[in-house]
Amino acid sequence: MARMRMGNSIWVNAKVTFGRAVSMAALVWITCASLAAAHEVLPTIGDMELVDGQITFSLEGNFESIVAGIDLDGLEDTEAAPEAEIYDALRAMDPDAFAARFDGYWPDMARAIDVIVDGERVALEFTGIDVPQVGDVEVVRQSTLTFVGVAPDTAQSVQIGWPAEYGVLVLRQMGVEGGWDGYLSGGGLTDPVALGGGTEMTGLDGFLRYIPVGVEHIIPLGLDHILFVLGLFLLAARMRPLLLQVSAFTLAHTITLALAALGYVTVPASIVEPIIAASIVYVAVENIFSRGLNPWRPAVIFCFGLLHGLGFASVLGQYGIPESAFVPALLGFNVGVEIGQLAVIAVAFIIAILAIRSSEDGKANMGLAVGYLVVAVVVVPLLLIPISALGPDAVAAFLPLLFMVAIMAGLCAASCAIERYETYQHMVAMPASILIALVGAYWVVERVFL
Repeated sequence: MARMRMGNSIWVNAKVTFGRAVSMAALVWITCASLAAAHEVLPTIGDMELVDGQITFSLEGNFESIVAGIDLDGLEDTEAAPEAEIYDALRAMDPDAFAARFDGYWPDMARAIDVIVDGERVALEFTGIDVPQVGDVEVVRQSTLTFVGVAPDTAQSVQIGWPAEYGVLVLRQMGVEGGWDGYLSGGGLTDPVALGGGTEMTGLDGFLRYIPVGVEHIIPLGLDHILFVLGLFLLAARMRPLLLQVSAFTLAHTITLALAALGYVTVPASIVEPIIAASIVYVAVENIFSRGLNPWRPAVIFCFGLLHGLGFASVLGQYGIPESAFVPALLGFNVGVEIGQLAVIAVAFIIAILAIRSSEDGKANMGLAVGYLVVAVVVVPLLLIPISALGPDAVAAFLPLLFMVAIMAGLCAASCAIERYETYQHMVAMPASILIALVGAYWVVERVFL
């Protein structure tokens, strides 16, 4: 009896300690998720048109970040930049004050942008900037910048060079048949664009170009979608239930993504984003109380997938879709999203498969537990070395994902260290679902009230 009481006491203490660890992990996870969601970096979107011997540019973007000197190449959150305080001060300026500040900055920007007509770089003339009122300083302010470059009457083509530190530029040619559409990131110079038109994006170009955009929206930018997909995986890491859920989710978000991109459905982000966060909570909480795939779960997942599709569409709308390759670009983006989702599931499966098998045996496997622990505390931190070579922005983007991998591996280590059947369900799936539910609940509050 004494041995039994001692064993029960050890088990109770272990559960208490484990519960505290889960709570601490939840706080860290919520903090990472919150930081990643603030001060979003959006692409600059603009039009280019040849009018009366001048190439006119009209760009809509967050120019406070550029004036502040923030390197936007790969950056997700302006708060992660060393110049964050300068940016915040510029964001709080009234329109006239910031317009005057930008006017002083323009010569630097004009030198950084290349407009090359028939192989000759042309001077750029600033014609104005329309700055909205201050409003909510936590929301990105999108101003409209206009400038021109002289083009001789005999000009045939133009090339555009956009600096990497200015982030992403989505540019389209107006006023001609078969106008060109461009997506510039990471710096560089476009191919020659015929000023008379006829260089529109082909269907194949649109399809291939928008696959990486879709992947990027999941990995590393789509933390909410990643948590939702992980919630699907954690219910039961078996092919049939996972296939049913993922198929329902994919079909649903494909439908609304297409309808929203075509303009048939419009729902404000202020409604969509909190419900997406609530869907994460629902999936995670059901994982905690369910022993398997309920008959109604695929239908519920389908409904939530419709909302996630609207979220995808809002992102795609920010980047713009070329009219000449609308359907292929839409398909490419969707394929990229699926690749990202499948990559999340594949990584989760690779991490969890040995713990699942150990759980089915019902025996402790200390060697496997140590292996998982090494992954959590050694391998995952070491991954920061190659990622850091890509710059601090890449580290900020991937840090929450690496933290998820470390938590998952740590839970699997605990699962393998205990001699008991179904340890994976009790020590991995349930605690991970609790963490996901807490983060989702925080996002609901943040997106509704903060």
